[in-house]
Amino acid sequence: MQNESEKIMNSKKSNKKPGYLKNNNNPEKNRYAGKSGGKAHDLSKKRQPKPAAEFTADKEAYLRDFLISRLPGKSFNKIKSLLYHNQVMVNGTVISKYDYPVKPGQKITIQMHGVKDTPGSEFLDIVYEDDEIIVINKPAGLLTIATDKEKEMTAYHFLTEFLRERDGLERIFIVHRLDRETSGLIMFAKNEDIKTKYQENWNKLVSLREYTAIVKGHMPEKKGTVRSWLKETTTHLVYSTNDEKEGKLAITNYEVIKENDEYSMLRVTLDTGRKNQIRVHMKDLGTPIAGDKKYGGGSCSLKRLALHAGKLIVRHPVTGKELIFEAKPEKAFLHFVR
Repeated sequence: MQNESEKIMNSKKSNKKPGYLKNNNNPEKNRYAGKSGGKAHDLSKKRQPKPAAEFTADKEAYLRDFLISRLPGKSFNKIKSLLYHNQVMVNGTVISKYDYPVKPGQKITIQMHGVKDTPGSEFLDIVYEDDEIIVINKPAGLLTIATDKEKEMTAYHFLTEFLRERDGLERIFIVHRLDRETSGLIMFAKNEDIKTKYQENWNKLVSLREYTAIVKGHMPEKKGTVRSWLKETTTHLVYSTNDEKEGKLAITNYEVIKENDEYSMLRVTLDTGRKNQIRVHMKDLGTPIAGDKKYGGGSCSLKRLALHAGKLIVRHPVTGKELIFEAKPEKAFLHFVR
Protein backbone atom coordinates (compact mmCIF):
# COMPACT_ATOMS: atom_id res chain seq x y z
CA MET A 1 0.00 0.00 0.00
CA GLN A 2 3.04 2.26 0.02
CA ASN A 3 5.34 3.36 -2.75
CA GLU A 4 9.12 3.17 -2.48
CA SER A 5 9.09 6.91 -1.78
CA GLU A 6 6.56 8.00 0.80
CA LYS A 7 5.63 11.61 1.46
CA ILE A 8 4.34 12.60 4.87
CA MET A 9 3.03 16.08 5.62
CA ASN A 10 1.22 17.85 8.43
CA SER A 11 -0.57 20.18 6.06
CA LYS A 12 -4.35 20.53 6.18
CA LYS A 13 -4.39 19.60 2.51
CA SER A 14 -2.67 16.30 3.25
CA ASN A 15 -5.86 14.56 4.33
CA LYS A 16 -6.76 14.08 0.68
CA LYS A 17 -3.76 11.90 -0.05
CA PRO A 18 -2.98 8.42 1.32
CA GLY A 19 0.17 8.12 3.36
CA TYR A 20 -0.16 11.50 5.05
CA LEU A 21 -0.61 11.86 8.77
CA LYS A 22 -1.05 14.68 11.23
CA ASN A 23 -1.20 14.04 14.97
CA ASN A 24 -1.42 16.80 17.58
CA ASN A 25 -0.67 15.53 21.07
CA ASN A 26 -0.84 16.58 24.65
CA PRO A 27 2.57 16.11 26.30
CA GLU A 28 1.53 17.35 29.73
CA LYS A 29 -1.28 14.84 30.19
CA ASN A 30 0.16 12.18 27.86
CA ARG A 31 -3.19 12.09 26.06
CA TYR A 32 -2.26 11.24 22.51
CA ALA A 33 -4.19 9.97 19.53
CA GLY A 34 -3.64 8.45 16.10
CA LYS A 35 -1.07 6.09 17.54
CA SER A 36 0.76 3.77 15.16
CA GLY A 37 1.74 1.52 18.03
CA GLY A 38 -1.76 1.19 19.47
CA LYS A 39 -3.03 -2.26 20.33
CA ALA A 40 -6.32 -4.03 19.73
CA HIS A 41 -8.50 -4.44 22.81
CA ASP A 42 -11.19 -7.05 23.44
CA LEU A 43 -14.45 -5.28 24.29
CA SER A 44 -16.42 -8.46 24.94
CA LYS A 45 -16.58 -7.72 28.66
CA LYS A 46 -17.18 -3.98 28.34
CA ARG A 47 -20.45 -2.18 27.89
CA GLN A 48 -20.59 -0.95 24.32
CA PRO A 49 -22.70 2.13 23.61
CA LYS A 50 -24.94 2.21 20.59
CA PRO A 51 -22.83 2.85 17.48
CA ALA A 52 -23.31 6.15 15.69
CA ALA A 53 -22.06 4.93 12.32
CA GLU A 54 -21.10 1.68 10.62
CA PHE A 55 -19.37 1.18 7.28
CA THR A 56 -18.24 -1.77 5.19
CA ALA A 57 -14.82 -1.43 3.54
CA ASP A 58 -14.86 -1.88 -0.22
CA LYS A 59 -11.09 -1.76 -0.77
CA GLU A 60 -7.78 -2.02 1.06
CA ALA A 61 -6.72 1.10 2.95
CA TYR A 62 -5.05 2.22 6.13
CA LEU A 63 -7.54 2.91 8.90
CA ARG A 64 -6.65 6.62 9.01
CA ASP A 65 -7.38 6.98 5.29
CA PHE A 66 -10.64 5.06 5.61
CA LEU A 67 -11.80 7.37 8.42
CA ILE A 68 -10.81 10.46 6.46
CA SER A 69 -12.81 9.30 3.43
CA ARG A 70 -15.89 8.38 5.48
CA LEU A 71 -15.83 11.38 7.81
CA PRO A 72 -15.10 14.31 5.46
CA GLY A 73 -16.52 16.86 7.90
CA LYS A 74 -14.30 15.79 10.79
CA SER A 75 -10.96 17.40 11.56
CA PHE A 76 -7.74 15.46 12.11
CA ASN A 77 -8.02 16.27 15.80
CA LYS A 78 -11.47 14.68 15.88
CA ILE A 79 -10.28 11.56 14.05
CA LYS A 80 -7.23 11.11 16.22
CA SER A 81 -9.40 11.57 19.29
CA LEU A 82 -11.71 8.82 18.07
CA LEU A 83 -8.75 6.46 17.76
CA TYR A 84 -7.26 7.36 21.12
CA HIS A 85 -10.52 7.01 23.02
CA ASN A 86 -11.11 3.48 21.64
CA GLN A 87 -14.12 4.57 19.62
CA VAL A 88 -13.21 2.85 16.36
CA MET A 89 -13.81 -0.88 15.91
CA VAL A 90 -12.95 -3.21 13.04
CA ASN A 91 -15.15 -6.31 13.05
CA GLY A 92 -16.01 -5.67 16.69
CA THR A 93 -12.46 -5.17 17.97
CA VAL A 94 -11.24 -1.75 19.03
CA ILE A 95 -8.30 -0.53 16.95
CA SER A 96 -6.27 2.56 17.85
CA LYS A 97 -3.47 1.96 15.36
CA TYR A 98 -3.71 4.60 12.62
CA ASP A 99 -1.97 2.44 9.99
CA TYR A 100 -4.02 -0.68 10.72
CA PRO A 101 -4.71 -2.32 7.32
CA VAL A 102 -8.43 -2.39 6.58
CA LYS A 103 -9.51 -5.10 4.11
CA PRO A 104 -12.57 -5.34 1.84
CA GLY A 105 -15.62 -6.68 3.62
CA GLN A 106 -14.56 -5.64 7.11
CA LYS A 107 -17.08 -3.64 9.14
CA ILE A 108 -15.83 -0.41 10.72
CA THR A 109 -17.93 0.91 13.60
CA ILE A 110 -17.43 4.46 14.86
CA GLN A 111 -18.67 5.66 18.23
CA MET A 112 -19.03 9.45 17.90
CA HIS A 113 -20.10 10.32 21.45
CA GLY A 114 -17.96 12.16 23.95
CA VAL A 115 -15.04 13.11 21.69
CA LYS A 116 -13.23 16.21 22.87
CA ASP A 117 -10.17 17.99 21.58
CA THR A 118 -7.16 17.23 23.73
CA PRO A 119 -5.99 20.20 25.83
CA GLY A 120 -2.35 21.19 25.36
CA SER A 121 -2.18 19.61 21.90
CA GLU A 122 -0.05 22.50 20.65
CA PHE A 123 3.07 21.16 22.34
CA LEU A 124 3.77 18.18 20.11
CA ASP A 125 2.79 17.36 16.56
CA ILE A 126 3.61 13.78 15.52
CA VAL A 127 4.13 13.79 11.77
CA TYR A 128 5.19 10.15 11.35
CA GLU A 129 5.76 7.06 13.47
CA ASP A 130 6.64 3.43 12.89
CA ASP A 131 8.41 0.70 14.86
CA GLU A 132 11.85 2.29 14.39
CA ILE A 133 11.47 6.08 14.19
CA ILE A 134 9.17 8.91 15.22
CA VAL A 135 9.19 12.38 13.63
CA ILE A 136 7.66 15.46 15.22
CA ASN A 137 7.05 19.06 14.24
CA LYS A 138 8.53 20.92 17.22
CA PRO A 139 7.09 24.34 18.09
CA ALA A 140 9.38 27.32 18.56
CA GLY A 141 10.37 27.79 22.19
CA LEU A 142 10.43 24.09 23.11
CA LEU A 143 13.78 22.49 23.93
CA THR A 144 14.75 19.33 22.09
CA ILE A 145 16.51 17.86 25.13
CA ALA A 146 17.04 18.84 28.75
CA THR A 147 19.45 21.46 30.00
CA ASP A 148 20.85 22.10 33.46
CA LYS A 149 17.96 24.51 34.10
CA GLU A 150 15.09 22.68 32.37
CA LYS A 151 14.50 18.93 32.57
CA GLU A 152 10.85 18.34 31.69
CA MET A 153 9.62 20.94 29.19
CA THR A 154 11.36 19.25 26.29
CA ALA A 155 10.33 17.31 23.21
CA TYR A 156 12.42 14.38 24.39
CA HIS A 157 10.68 14.25 27.76
CA PHE A 158 7.17 14.49 26.30
CA LEU A 159 7.82 11.75 23.75
CA THR A 160 9.49 9.50 26.28
CA GLU A 161 6.57 9.78 28.70
CA PHE A 162 4.06 9.19 25.92
CA LEU A 163 5.75 6.06 24.57
CA ARG A 164 6.39 4.72 28.05
CA GLU A 165 2.71 5.02 28.95
CA ARG A 166 1.39 3.74 25.64
CA ASP A 167 3.85 1.00 24.68
CA GLY A 168 6.02 0.43 27.73
CA LEU A 169 9.00 1.76 25.78
CA GLU A 170 11.42 3.04 28.39
CA ARG A 171 13.66 5.16 26.23
CA ILE A 172 13.97 6.92 22.87
CA PHE A 173 17.14 8.20 21.23
CA ILE A 174 17.93 11.57 19.70
CA VAL A 175 19.07 11.37 16.09
CA HIS A 176 19.53 15.13 15.62
CA ARG A 177 18.21 18.27 17.25
CA LEU A 178 16.93 21.81 16.70
CA ASP A 179 17.67 24.97 18.63
CA ARG A 180 15.06 25.85 21.21
CA GLU A 181 13.96 28.91 19.22
CA THR A 182 13.69 27.01 15.91
CA SER A 183 10.50 25.18 14.95
CA GLY A 184 10.16 22.19 12.68
CA LEU A 185 10.96 18.55 12.04
CA ILE A 186 13.01 16.39 14.40
CA MET A 187 13.50 12.64 14.18
CA PHE A 188 13.97 10.30 17.14
CA ALA A 189 14.91 6.61 17.10
CA LYS A 190 13.09 3.99 19.14
CA ASN A 191 16.22 1.94 19.77
CA GLU A 192 19.92 2.57 19.97
CA ASP A 193 20.79 0.55 16.87
CA ILE A 194 18.63 2.80 14.68
CA LYS A 195 20.15 5.92 16.24
CA THR A 196 23.64 4.59 15.55
CA LYS A 197 22.80 3.73 11.94
CA TYR A 198 21.63 7.27 11.26
CA GLN A 199 24.47 8.99 13.05
CA GLU A 200 27.19 6.80 11.50
CA ASN A 201 25.66 6.93 7.99
CA TRP A 202 24.16 10.42 8.10
CA ASN A 203 25.14 11.53 4.60
CA LYS A 204 23.92 8.28 3.06
CA LEU A 205 20.60 8.09 4.90
CA VAL A 206 19.68 11.80 5.11
CA SER A 207 19.56 13.49 1.73
CA LEU A 208 17.88 16.81 2.61
CA ARG A 209 17.35 19.12 5.57
CA GLU A 210 15.52 22.19 4.32
CA TYR A 211 14.59 25.30 6.31
CA THR A 212 12.56 28.41 5.69
CA ALA A 213 14.17 31.55 7.12
CA ILE A 214 13.15 35.19 7.23
CA VAL A 215 16.10 37.57 7.44
CA LYS A 216 16.41 41.29 7.91
CA GLY A 217 17.41 43.14 4.75
CA HIS A 218 18.40 41.78 1.35
CA MET A 219 20.83 39.02 0.47
CA PRO A 220 24.05 39.89 -1.37
CA GLU A 221 23.00 37.37 -4.06
CA LYS A 222 19.72 35.66 -4.88
CA LYS A 223 21.40 32.29 -4.42
CA GLY A 224 24.62 31.41 -2.66
CA THR A 225 26.66 29.29 -0.25
CA VAL A 226 28.31 30.25 3.03
CA ARG A 227 31.30 28.26 4.23
CA SER A 228 33.20 28.77 7.48
CA TRP A 229 34.46 27.00 10.58
CA LEU A 230 32.32 27.47 13.68
CA LYS A 231 33.63 27.83 17.19
CA GLU A 232 31.77 28.31 20.47
CA THR A 233 32.71 30.60 23.34
CA THR A 234 32.45 29.68 27.01
CA THR A 235 29.22 31.69 27.09
CA HIS A 236 27.73 29.48 24.32
CA LEU A 237 27.95 32.08 21.57
CA VAL A 238 28.88 30.53 18.22
CA TYR A 239 30.98 32.47 15.71
CA SER A 240 32.77 31.91 12.40
CA THR A 241 36.49 31.56 11.90
CA ASN A 242 38.53 30.93 8.77
CA ASP A 243 40.96 28.74 10.70
CA GLU A 244 39.97 25.12 10.11
CA LYS A 245 42.04 24.08 13.11
CA GLU A 246 39.94 26.28 15.42
CA GLY A 247 36.41 25.21 14.55
CA LYS A 248 34.08 22.73 12.81
CA LEU A 249 33.34 23.06 9.10
CA ALA A 250 29.87 24.48 8.35
CA ILE A 251 28.30 24.84 4.90
CA THR A 252 24.96 26.60 4.35
CA ASN A 253 23.15 27.03 1.03
CA TYR A 254 20.43 29.65 0.54
CA GLU A 255 18.03 30.86 -2.12
CA VAL A 256 15.72 33.88 -1.98
CA ILE A 257 12.03 32.96 -2.23
CA LYS A 258 10.59 36.46 -1.93
CA GLU A 259 11.41 39.82 -0.38
CA ASN A 260 10.01 43.23 0.50
CA ASP A 261 11.57 46.50 1.61
CA GLU A 262 12.62 45.15 5.03
CA TYR A 263 12.85 41.38 4.91
CA SER A 264 13.75 38.42 2.70
CA MET A 265 12.35 34.91 2.89
CA LEU A 266 14.87 32.18 2.11
CA ARG A 267 14.99 28.49 1.35
CA VAL A 268 18.01 27.15 3.23
CA THR A 269 19.65 23.73 3.00
CA LEU A 270 22.55 22.32 4.99
CA ASP A 271 25.60 20.36 3.93
CA THR A 272 26.57 20.16 7.60
CA GLY A 273 24.57 20.39 10.81
CA ARG A 274 26.32 22.56 13.38
CA LYS A 275 24.89 24.32 16.40
CA ASN A 276 23.35 27.71 15.43
CA GLN A 277 24.81 27.26 11.93
CA ILE A 278 22.16 29.07 9.89
CA ARG A 279 21.83 31.84 12.45
CA VAL A 280 25.57 32.53 12.50
CA HIS A 281 25.95 32.41 8.72
CA MET A 282 23.06 34.81 8.18
CA LYS A 283 24.65 37.17 10.69
CA ASP A 284 27.95 36.87 8.80
CA LEU A 285 26.20 38.03 5.61
CA GLY A 286 24.79 41.08 7.36
CA THR A 287 21.25 39.68 7.16
CA PRO A 288 20.46 38.19 10.60
CA ILE A 289 17.36 36.11 11.07
CA ALA A 290 14.35 38.16 12.16
CA GLY A 291 13.68 37.77 15.86
CA ASP A 292 17.17 36.44 16.58
CA LYS A 293 18.23 38.59 19.53
CA LYS A 294 21.29 36.41 20.15
CA TYR A 295 22.79 37.04 16.70
CA GLY A 296 21.69 40.56 15.87
CA GLY A 297 18.20 40.01 14.48
CA GLY A 298 16.45 41.95 17.23
CA SER A 299 12.74 41.46 17.71
CA CYS A 300 9.94 41.20 15.15
CA SER A 301 6.16 41.05 15.18
CA LEU A 302 6.21 37.25 14.87
CA LYS A 303 7.46 37.19 18.47
CA ARG A 304 9.71 34.25 17.67
CA LEU A 305 12.85 33.32 15.77
CA ALA A 306 11.88 33.26 12.07
CA LEU A 307 13.50 29.89 11.29
CA HIS A 308 11.58 26.70 10.54
CA ALA A 309 12.85 23.22 9.59
CA GLY A 310 10.16 22.37 7.09
CA LYS A 311 11.42 19.44 5.02
CA LEU A 312 13.39 16.31 5.81
CA ILE A 313 14.19 13.50 3.37
CA VAL A 314 15.63 10.31 4.81
CA ARG A 315 16.19 6.71 3.82
CA HIS A 316 14.57 4.28 6.25
CA PRO A 317 17.40 2.26 7.83
CA VAL A 318 15.39 -0.98 7.82
CA THR A 319 13.08 -0.90 4.78
CA GLY A 320 15.32 1.25 2.58
CA LYS A 321 12.34 3.37 1.52
CA GLU A 322 12.78 7.09 0.96
CA LEU A 323 10.59 9.05 3.36
CA ILE A 324 9.75 12.69 2.69
CA PHE A 325 8.52 14.65 5.71
CA GLU A 326 7.09 18.15 5.40
CA ALA A 327 5.70 20.53 8.02
CA LYS A 328 4.60 24.09 7.39
CA PRO A 329 5.09 26.91 9.89
CA GLU A 330 2.16 28.98 11.07
CA LYS A 331 0.30 31.24 8.62
CA ALA A 332 1.72 34.41 10.17
CA PHE A 333 5.21 33.13 9.38
CA LEU A 334 4.36 32.27 5.79
CA HIS A 335 2.64 35.61 5.17
CA PHE A 336 5.22 37.76 6.95
CA VAL A 337 7.02 38.73 3.75
CA ARG A 338 4.55 40.02 1.15
